[in-house]
Amino acid sequence: MADRALRVVYLGHCSQLSGAELALLRLLPALRGVDPHVVLAEEGPLVAKLRDAGISTAVLAMADAARGLSRHRVRLGRLPVASALGSAWYVVRLTSVLRRLRPDLVHTNTLKAALYGGLAARAAGVPVIWHVRDRVAEDYLPLPTVRLIRALARRLPHGVIANSRATLDSLQVAGIPTAVIPSAVPGHQAPASTRSPGRLRVGMVGRLAPWKGQDLFLRAFAQAFPSPTGDARAVLVGAALFDEEEAYEADLRALAVRLGIHDRLEMTGFREDVAAELATFDVLVHASVIPEPFGQVVVEGMAAGLPVVASDAGGPAEVITSEVDGLLFPPGDLAALAGVLRRLARDPGLRARLGAAARQRAGAYEPGAVAQEVVSFYRRLLGNLRTGKAERRPPGGPPFSSC
Repeated sequence: MADRALRVVYLGHCSQLSGAELALLRLLPALRGVDPHVVLAEEGPLVAKLRDAGISTAVLAMADAARGLSRHRVRLGRLPVASALGSAWYVVRLTSVLRRLRPDLVHTNTLKAALYGGLAARAAGVPVIWHVRDRVAEDYLPLPTVRLIRALARRLPHGVIANSRATLDSLQVAGIPTAVIPSAVPGHQAPASTRSPGRLRVGMVGRLAPWKGQDLFLRAFAQAFPSPTGDARAVLVGAALFDEEEAYEADLRALAVRLGIHDRLEMTGFREDVAAELATFDVLVHASVIPEPFGQVVVEGMAAGLPVVASDAGGPAEVITSEVDGLLFPPGDLAALAGVLRRLARDPGLRARLGAAARQRAGAYEPGAVAQEVVSFYRRLLGNLRTGKAERRPPGGPPFSSC
């Protein structure tokens, strides 16, 4: 197997350009010694992006009742009937696809894909790796969902990749190979800065969701820069991704009016070119009020040479060394965040020093380096399985590009 490319099927339930999907899109072209094939459960912009990158991609559509099931309704034995039937039928269809493709590995990219993909891979006799990008904890998921995922994590995957130590610890898995491998973030040449001299632009980038803390950021900005005639500007780049988050955008606009900062706030909506948006910033804030699993935008901001301010929990706390290549503040601490913003506004030298160190630190997350770690984990896992810890399987079929 060492002298041929590994045939790996990647599974994802979502085709929107969110965190897990962007991470997959950045990883796959950088893999060496892997023949990848992606199977997604819906059409969407990710399909075209993957195909444009030369990645073999197929859509095996899942019924909306199953694919769109909220994580708050996932519990063993109590799924809505339509969701349960749709999920079961999808596992049957996916099992058939995997038996036909005969890959060396299945790599699931989201928690939903981990559940249905784990069942299908086991049924097809294919080793499966869960790539866990969400913390499996009660502050993010309902307790029945947490218990279900943790229980299945001990039975379905042959190995687990987590995007941070915080994510892996939350899964509470033992007895199988695991690896902490961060998401790949390209450090490509950033566009020329379009910052306005004398006008401080402080912003956040990411989907609009209460746990992301955009409301905390607006309150801290108003406290740090109370003068309505000041030069500081707040920027929110992003949009709601899920139906239950759509009202949050209206809440943020109303909050800005109450705080008296609505004329100093720019809400751009979704922007695909994050690097171009970061080129307009002076400071990037990441204000999640519960621990972030990883925080790709934190590394993107660092790669852009920005001073990044982030909550001191989860993945960002593993990326940033406070006072060296960024600044950390206690999660949810309004006064602390406001104080950090005031400090950075007063000290352009500090902003420059932190930004330069941040750019150097971001080099550790280049796709090539991350991809090498992933492939090494694949080969270690398959080596363990070949020594007799798993059932023997027939060798893989032809390259996916010929399917």
